[in-house]
Amino acid sequence: MGHKVHPTGLRIGIIYDWQSKWYSQRNYTQLLHEDIALRRWLERMLKDAAVPRVEIERNANQMRIAIYTARPGVVIGSRGARVDELRRQIEARMKGRKVKVDIFEIKQPELDATLVARSVAEQLQRRVAFRRAVKQTLQRTMQRGALGCRIAIGGRLGGAEMSRRH
Repeated sequence: MGHKVHPTGLRIGIIYDWQSKWYSQRNYTQLLHEDIALRRWLERMLKDAAVPRVEIERNANQMRIAIYTARPGVVIGSRGARVDELRRQIEARMKGRKVKVDIFEIKQPELDATLVARSVAEQLQRRVAFRRAVKQTLQRTMQRGALGCRIAIGGRLGGAEMSRRH
């Protein structure tokens, strides 16, 4: 039997950093669930902004939220109006904590695995031919300088129940 290891968990501390940076001895589970709920809420609020990663850092009474996005203009809005509204809504959800929101642009979204997967999924939802969607995505990713790329899709593709790995 194969022993499957979570790809992010295996690399934390070596290649990747933690997505939440804080420590609590007493109310760890409450803060963890707060982080999970906040990430889900941000994912819904910013679904058109291509946000693959949200980092949360907590101190005593303040939070720093780093949003990594391929489209920072969508998150920031005109003259920063949307990001200010987002910060106010987060502060209302966090009950009295000061919140600082930082937005970082992902320069090459073709090299981010989450964004590549979402791109293929959106193309399949728009009924683009699956072979073309996968091959074009692979080609774009490799042209941007990736050392390798594997895309696995499954389900009802081309009228037949199948899965493909390219």
